[in-house]
Amino acid sequence: MNWANKILAYNRGLAFNGKLPRGVSIMNPYAESPVALKVSDAFYLKYYSDNTPRKLILGINPGRHGAGATGIPFTDPKRLVDNVKIHWNGAHSHEPSSVYIYDMIEAYGGPEAFYGRYFINSVSPLGFTIRKNGKEVNYNYYDSPELQKRVMPFILSNLETLRVMDFDMETVYCLGVRNAKFLAEINARTKTFGSIIPLEHPRYIMQYKLSSKEAYIQKYLSVLLPH
Repeated sequence: MNWANKILAYNRGLAFNGKLPRGVSIMNPYAESPVALKVSDAFYLKYYSDNTPRKLILGINPGRHGAGATGIPFTDPKRLVDNVKIHWNGAHSHEPSSVYIYDMIEAYGGPEAFYGRYFINSVSPLGFTIRKNGKEVNYNYYDSPELQKRVMPFILSNLETLRVMDFDMETVYCLGVRNAKFLAEINARTKTFGSIIPLEHPRYIMQYKLSSKEAYIQKYLSVLLPH
């Protein structure tokens, strides 16, 4: 079974069966959106139909305008069409993190080179939302102690699933300083990864450090490019 087969089965098996705190909703594009399921299938069949070893990059959890829309981490509809060359006929959305990730991927050598070496996922592979001022907004698994506690079994199960799928667990690249701290606390108990390399989250870079974006891309490349 190649990576594409494993990942398609993994995506279809994602489900959160716990009880969420009041006001928090779960996002599961693979179960909720036929469009997301179709394009994510096409993406993984395009870039992962082989058995070449892959390293893991873990974000926090999917956002509404990236993976929540397309089913592909850090990939909004525009990047899906322009960079990945996969047709999209769903609603259009824009995710700043996706802009950063695909600028970094282009600097790396393009999608074929990058995805041939890495698999991007998240500590929580399903996302969360809350209603704020009448609008649905993204919510991170660590944004409340109650949510973090309730999703912990799901997170632990996901990390074990990734291990069993036979990804390279020696080094994991973790996006977001707070996310990396949480993952390190888990890893101290589970010994899932040999080491964790933290990187600033693309959203943080685009929101607060945009003038230094190229420097952050070079920082990513300094650890992600083969040495």
